[in-house]
Amino acid sequence: MENSSEARRCVVFVIRCFLHPQKMKRLQRFFASNDKLARIAEEYGFVYEQPTRAFFYNKSTFDERIKLVEEHMTYLTEHLKGDTAVDLYRKQSIELWQSQDEGDDPLTLKLTYHPGQRKEGLMSVWLDYEGQALYQMMFWIAKDQKGEWSLFIGAMQGPNMDHSREVIKKITKRCHAYRTKNLILHATQEVAKALGLKHIYAVTNYGYYANNHVRRDRKLKTDFGAFWEESGGKLCDDKRFYELPMTEYRKTMEEIPTRKRANYRKRFALLDEIDASIAAHLQALRA
Repeated sequence: MENSSEARRCVVFVIRCFLHPQKMKRLQRFFASNDKLARIAEEYGFVYEQPTRAFFYNKSTFDERIKLVEEHMTYLTEHLKGDTAVDLYRKQSIELWQSQDEGDDPLTLKLTYHPGQRKEGLMSVWLDYEGQALYQMMFWIAKDQKGEWSLFIGAMQGPNMDHSREVIKKITKRCHAYRTKNLILHATQEVAKALGLKHIYAVTNYGYYANNHVRRDRKLKTDFGAFWEESGGKLCDDKRFYELPMTEYRKTMEEIPTRKRANYRKRFALLDEIDASIAAHLQALRA
């Protein structure tokens, strides 16, 4: 409360609670319905604030945000063993893969959550380098319009570190000319499959909850749509979302110029290693 902006946030939250008592009671009843959910709410109190704010995607309603939070937490607590879901919100990340390059700082993929991600999701796939997030894919788990469990990507966040261009160039070379943003999407696709989800959706430029990806001259700082389309995404009837393929398209050797085939073989071997590691780590935690 010593920070004026945080004090204002608290006051606004309390007012919204008074304005929507039945909705807040619904959330309270949900998180009191079993021990795991109660402990998640105790660790991650933002589950009460997130539905009161215009988060996740453009023009989301209060009821939609409540349902989103409930479905995400229900899926995790029912499909992960023991206290795995609770531990994730205790900031105990799940390591999915770590590089074994000799003499280089390791690259690590992990499933994690951080309070700073709460505007775009409830969890993220995180690519870690030198203890910092090189890329993050923020998401939540919910049912789609057909009632099938799906992963929804709220945003992709790139590097925010000194000399980021040099770092990205170095990592791209280590990954055999495979771009880091493609790597984080590939890992997210594998996470979705390993968790037993049926579809992947991603928020479009129009669907993004805020306009902080747009510069003052109205040009995009981050063009989500272009990347989703490049990755095989198809615009949904709801123009706030793309549906992405569950599996990244992989060229055959016949499609690759002869001079590049050796590099592609190394890249594919790396991706196969990542896929197997993600599947093994998450299958071991599935209920």
